[in-house]
Amino acid sequence: MTDSIRRLYDGVRAARGLDPSLSRTARLLHAGPRKIAKKLAEEATEVALEAAAGNRNEVIRESADLLYHLVVLWVEAGVQPKDIWAEMERREKLFGIAEKLRKTPLVEPSPRDVPPVRLERARRRRAR
Repeated sequence: MTDSIRRLYDGVRAARGLDPSLSRTARLLHAGPRKIAKKLAEEATEVALEAAAGNRNEVIRESADLLYHLVVLWVEAGVQPKDIWAEMERREKLFGIAEKLRKTPLVEPSPRDVPPVRLERARRRRAR
């Protein structure tokens, strides 16, 4: 799988210099990050809807589209697959392969764990 993603990434990078009228990938990259993000969100929605409807084959097709648009977004954002794999490895070491990082900590930090706010710097920011 990582080899497929790497080949796709290399292909998308190579398409960056192609004529947008001849290459859908070049056209998408030329449109910029907002358009790419919009397409990525559309594909994610399509995957979710097909999964909710129980359409296995469509989930497969739409997932491939989702991965393509994700890789296009990575290229646009300057993110390489190795960066993603490193983050996945880091998370696996911390939480296991099938867990996701929590949005909030399990335990609220105690006041002594929170660094004090430097008031002078905060006041200067408000004055700007």
